[in-house]
Amino acid sequence: MLGWFAHPIFVNGDYPATLKTQIEQKRNECPLSDPARLPVFTTEESQRIRGTDVWKKFSSQTNFERKLYHYGTFPQGFSWGVSSSAYQIEGGWNADGKGPSNWDTFTQKPGSIPANANGDVACDSYHRLDEDFYLLRALRVKSYRFSLSWSRIFPDGRRTSLNQKGVDYYNRLIDGLLAYNISPMVTLYHWDLPQALQDLGGWDNVEMIHIFNDFCDFCFAIFGNRVKFWMTLNQPHTIAWSGYGLGQIPPNVKNPGIAPYRVAHNLIKAHAKAYHTYNDKYRKSQGGLVSIALNADWIEPKDVHVPREVVAADRALQFQLGWFAHPIFKNGDYPDAMKWQVGNKSELQGLTETRLPSFTEEEKSFIKGTADVFCVNHYTTKIVSHATLRLEGESRLLNWIKEEYGDPEIYITENGVATDIKTTVDDTDRIFYYKTYIDETLKAHNLDGVKVKGYIVTSLMDSFEWLNGYKVGFGLHHVDFTNPNRPRTPKRSAHYYYQVIKDNGFPLTDDEKSLHGQFPKSFNWSTASAAYQVSNVGLSIWDKFVHTPLRVANSDNGDIACDSYNKINEDVEVLKKLKVTHYRFSVSWPRVLPDGTNNHINEAGLNYYHRLLDALEDAYIQPQVTLYHWDLPLALQKVGGWENETIVQRFRDYADVLFNQLGSRVKFWITINEPYFVYIAAHNIIKAHAEAWHLYNDKYRVTQGGIISITINSDWVEPRNPYKQEDVDAAKRYLQFLLGWFAHPIFNGDYPDLMKTIIRKRSLFTSEEIKRIKGTHDYFGFNHYTTVLSYPFDLGKQQDYEGDSHDRTWIESGSFWLKITPFGFRKILKFIKDEYGNPPVYVTENGISERGEVNLNDIHRKYYYAHVLDGVDLRGYTAWSLMDNFEWASGYAERFGIFYVNRSNPTLPRIPKNSASRYASIITCNGFPDPALGPHDCLNPEPEGNAHVLGIIFVAHRLLKTRRKLKRAVVESVKMERL
Repeated sequence: MLGWFAHPIFVNGDYPATLKTQIEQKRNECPLSDPARLPVFTTEESQRIRGTDVWKKFSSQTNFERKLYHYGTFPQGFSWGVSSSAYQIEGGWNADGKGPSNWDTFTQKPGSIPANANGDVACDSYHRLDEDFYLLRALRVKSYRFSLSWSRIFPDGRRTSLNQKGVDYYNRLIDGLLAYNISPMVTLYHWDLPQALQDLGGWDNVEMIHIFNDFCDFCFAIFGNRVKFWMTLNQPHTIAWSGYGLGQIPPNVKNPGIAPYRVAHNLIKAHAKAYHTYNDKYRKSQGGLVSIALNADWIEPKDVHVPREVVAADRALQFQLGWFAHPIFKNGDYPDAMKWQVGNKSELQGLTETRLPSFTEEEKSFIKGTADVFCVNHYTTKIVSHATLRLEGESRLLNWIKEEYGDPEIYITENGVATDIKTTVDDTDRIFYYKTYIDETLKAHNLDGVKVKGYIVTSLMDSFEWLNGYKVGFGLHHVDFTNPNRPRTPKRSAHYYYQVIKDNGFPLTDDEKSLHGQFPKSFNWSTASAAYQVSNVGLSIWDKFVHTPLRVANSDNGDIACDSYNKINEDVEVLKKLKVTHYRFSVSWPRVLPDGTNNHINEAGLNYYHRLLDALEDAYIQPQVTLYHWDLPLALQKVGGWENETIVQRFRDYADVLFNQLGSRVKFWITINEPYFVYIAAHNIIKAHAEAWHLYNDKYRVTQGGIISITINSDWVEPRNPYKQEDVDAAKRYLQFLLGWFAHPIFNGDYPDLMKTIIRKRSLFTSEEIKRIKGTHDYFGFNHYTTVLSYPFDLGKQQDYEGDSHDRTWIESGSFWLKITPFGFRKILKFIKDEYGNPPVYVTENGISERGEVNLNDIHRKYYYAHVLDGVDLRGYTAWSLMDNFEWASGYAERFGIFYVNRSNPTLPRIPKNSASRYASIITCNGFPDPALGPHDCLNPEPEGNAHVLGIIFVAHRLLKTRRKLKRAVVESVKMERL
C-alpha cells in the first residue's frame, strides 16, 4: 500500500518491482477474466515524479540548517535590477494620443478600487523620466525591467492606429537607460490591454494571437536594435485565472470552469507565435533573448513524509507554474497531472469532452522550446492547504525548476514585499525580506548549482498596486502621491539593495570568519547549574509558583528536577567527561536557612554542599558558588521579599553563614545571579550585594583569599534602523536599563544618569550608600545569550523601557527570545570594557536551547560563539547548562543542557549530546588550534559517522593586558598575533 505511492515519488519514478510482478501473476492466473492492469509511466512521467525529490532533498533539513545564513557572492556579470510596469507608474492615461486600456476603464468606474484610486497619474513617469533615471543610477542597477503600454503605442490595439509620441517616449526611456549602462528588460504585455481589443473579447478571442504578434513584431523592429531581453507576457496565470476565472481584475469575467483554460490556451499560442517571429526575423541581426515571465509560489507539503501530500504539492505547482511552463519548456503540452484532473472533473460533470483544450501535434512542436531563459516571479510560500508559512521557499522553487525543466538559465524577474503606504522610508521589514530571499537565491546558485543569472526587485518605487490602489507600496523609493510633483525618496531598503549590488551578494564578514588561537593557561573553563533547576529544595518562592495552576508549561515543577541532591557522583562524572576546570552551582538559601534567617541552620543542607565540594575536590574541579539564584525562602517572601528593606541584613547574615562554613574551600563567589527586578527590589538587591561584598572583604578575604562579585545579564542591542536617531537612542536606553541598572552603581557608584532622568522620583541612593556600593566587585560576572533590535515603543506603566525585535535571518533556538547572534557577544564585551574600565570579565552563563524531539546531535551549538574580543580582559567562560534541567516557567520544554536527562527513566540518566565532546575538545586544546600549523596533539579524531559533530564554539581572547604579556605572547604564539 505504501510503496504503491512512495516508490515512484521517493525512489525511482516507477512502481515497486514486487507490485508489478504480483499484478502480472494475477493476470496469468485469471486469463479469462478482465485482467488487472498496472499503467506504465512514460520516461517523462517518471522524470517528473522524481522531481518530487526536491521535497525529499530538503525534508531532512533541520530548522537550524534551513535558516543558516549563506555567505558568498554571485558570479561576475550577474544581472541586478529593479522593475516596474506601464500602468502602475506612467500616468498620462490619455496624454499625447494614448488610447484607453482595460485598466483605465476598470479603475475609472467608482467603487472598483479602494478610495477610487486609479493610474491616471500614478507616479507620472511619463513626464518624469529624468527623475526615474536618477533613482536607477543611484542604485547602480545593471538592468531595468519595464513594460510597454500597448495602447500608448497602438491606441486601438492595431498597427493602423500608431501613435508616434508613444514610440518616442519609449525611445527616450531606452536610450536614457543605455546612456547610463543600464540594460532594458522589456515586457511586451503587463495586463493593460487596449480597451478596443477588450471590446472584441480580449484574450478569449483567438484572433488575439495574431493581433498580439503584430504588436510584438512592431516592437522588435523599432526597439530591438537596443533591447536584448524581451518578455512576451507577464504572469499569464494571473491573466487567465484572476481576469477570466475569479473576475477580480479586468476584464472581470467570472467563469472559472471554462474561460481560464481557453484564455491560457490563447496566451500560450500567442507567446509562441511572438517567439517564432523574433527567432525568424530578428534574432540573427539583434541577438536578443525572448522569454515569458511566469509566476509561482513555492508549495510545501503539509507533511513531506506523506506521499499523497507531496503529490498534492506537486499538482499545485503544475496547475500554477506547469500550466504554462510545461508546454513551453518540456513537451509542448499541458502537465499530465493537469490533464488528468481537469479531464476527470469534466467527466464527473457529465461533459462530453474535457474543459482543458488540447494542442495538435503541430501546435505542440510549435510551442515547445519557445523560451531562451526561464523567467519567474516569486513572492511567497504556501502549503497545500493554502495557509501561508513563514518559510523562504525561493531556493526550493529554483531547485524544482532546475529538476523539472532541464536545468535552464533562470532570471528572477519579480521579488518583493509590500508594506503599508504609511511606511515612508523606514522599511526594516522589507530589508529583512530581501536579506532572506536574496540569500536563498544565493544558496540555490552556490550550493545547489541552479543557473540563476539575474535578480529583479519589485519595485523601483511605490506605485499603483492594482486592486490595492495606493494602500500598500512595494517600492525601494517612497512616492508622495498627495504631492502633484510626485517626489521620490529612497527608503532604507534602497540603501540596503545598493550595498548588496555593490558587494555582488553577501561576502563573509569579519564577524563570521573562523579564527584560531588559544587562551591564557589560567583560563577558567566551566559549566553551570542552579539549585532549584537540578534538585528538590527547601520551601522557596518557586515551590509555591510551580504549584500554582497555569504558571508553568505542562504543569512541570522542580520537586525532583534532575535529582542532583541524590546524584552528586553522577553529576561529577559528567563534569569529568567535559574536562572542565570549574563548576558553577548555586546554594539553596532555604535548604541552609529554612526560614531565611540564621536563627536555625539546617546542618543536613550544609552537609550536602560539603559532600559536593568533596567530590569536586577529588575530581580537581574548582567550585564557583552563587549565593542567590532566584529561590528566595518563602518565609521571607511572606514579609515582602526583596521589596522589604530588612532583606539586606537577612542576605548579609545568610552570606556570613556560607562564607564561614564553606569559604575555606570556595575561592570564587557570586552574590546574586541576574538581579533584574522592579525598582524597589532592585534597589535592595544592590545594597544587599554590597553588604555581602564588604562582609567578605572585611572578615574573610585575608584568610580565605577568594574573589567575589555579582553576575549581571544583558543582551546586546542594536538600533532596528541604525540611521534613525530614535532607534539609536532607544538602543542606548535599553543597555542602560538592562546592564547599567546594576553595573553602574557597583562599578561607577550610582545609577546611570539617563536612567535617573527617566525614573525621576523612584528610589535613588544617598551619598553614603553610593560610597558603600561603589567598587564592590573583584571582577565583572556576565551572563549573555542573544541580541535584540530596539526601537522606541510606549508600553504604558509596564517596567519595560523599549520595544525590541529580531532580524528574521537570525537563527532560532528552542526559546522564542533567543536567537543565535555571536557577533553581539563580542560587541557587548567590548562595551563592558569601555564603559567600566576594562575589568576582569568572567562569562558566567552562555548557552543555547532546543525544544521538541530529542536530538543528541545538537548542531546549532556550533554557531553559538563569539570571536576575538578587542583586548577584553576575559578570565573565564561558563557554558549554560551542564544538563537539561527545569527551565523556570518553560518547565522542561526548553533544553539548554550539554547532557540530555532522560526524564522517562526513573534513574534520570545523564546522556552526552554531541556538544559535550566538542566542548571537551575545546577545553583540552584551551581554544582553537590553527589547522594551517598542522595537527595538534589536543585534537582527537572525530568518531566515525560524526564528521559533523558540532558543539559550542566559544570566546577567543587575543590581546593581553600589559605590554610585557603581549610581548611574551608574540614570542610564544605567532598565531595569536595573526588574529
